[in-house]
Amino acid sequence: MTANPGLGFTLGNKNMADFPDIVEASLRARFVSLGVRPGEVEEQFIRGTGAGGQKINKTSSTVVLRHRPTGVEVRCQRERSQSVNRLLAWSELAGKLEWRRAEAASQKQAVRELARRQTRQKSRGQKARMIEAKKHRAKHKSARGRVSGEW
Repeated sequence: MTANPGLGFTLGNKNMADFPDIVEASLRARFVSLGVRPGEVEEQFIRGTGAGGQKINKTSSTVVLRHRPTGVEVRCQRERSQSVNRLLAWSELAGKLEWRRAEAASQKQAVRELARRQTRQKSRGQKARMIEAKKHRAKHKSARGRVSGEW
């Protein structure tokens, strides 16, 4: 990461200056690695809900972030300060987007593993057990006898 005067921080050739100033460099780097552009994130400040009385009804300290391409939404009202809630919301959004990416990767891996298990050859022991089970079943079926057409 290098500092460019007037441009903010860059990671490789991607400019990270477009993110809000409250988003620290390490968090910006997480968003850049996820491929999230600042224009994709919609940020709203709304009045909070719950206990707090007159103060909560007058101030817009709740921060709502929505990543438009994925539809991931984060709402943060943990602290009384809007700036702290804003930082927490950006951090939480990065975490959710990273979790989604990891979940998608693990699902792809699970599909590959399932296909590998289904198409691999059976071991010698498995084949022997399968043949034994078939012989056992055939013995039971042969003991039943044939059903004749006359009653």
